[in-house]
Amino acid sequence: MSKKLNLLDEVDLVLNPKKMLDTRYLVYVVLSILFVGVVLFPKIYIQQQIYFKSRDISKLKGEYDTLKEENRLISSSVESIRFKNQIFDTIF
Repeated sequence: MSKKLNLLDEVDLVLNPKKMLDTRYLVYVVLSILFVGVVLFPKIYIQQQIYFKSRDISKLKGEYDTLKEENRLISSSVESIRFKNQIFDTIF
């Protein structure tokens, strides 16, 4: 029985050799991860900065539109008061 098991173990080693992971493989994996990180980090950082800047710009644009509308309303109110003032001045 043991001869059969030994023979099966040796056949298994021949058909499916065990691959040992050595330090070279580990170094290649670490260098690959670092390379991908170095390549992708600037892209992610720049996209994030563009997102935050565009969000700030959108907020400022909304405030600008609001102030512009308020300026229009105040200008028309001032014009109305000025017109009333000129008419009342001519009556008296």
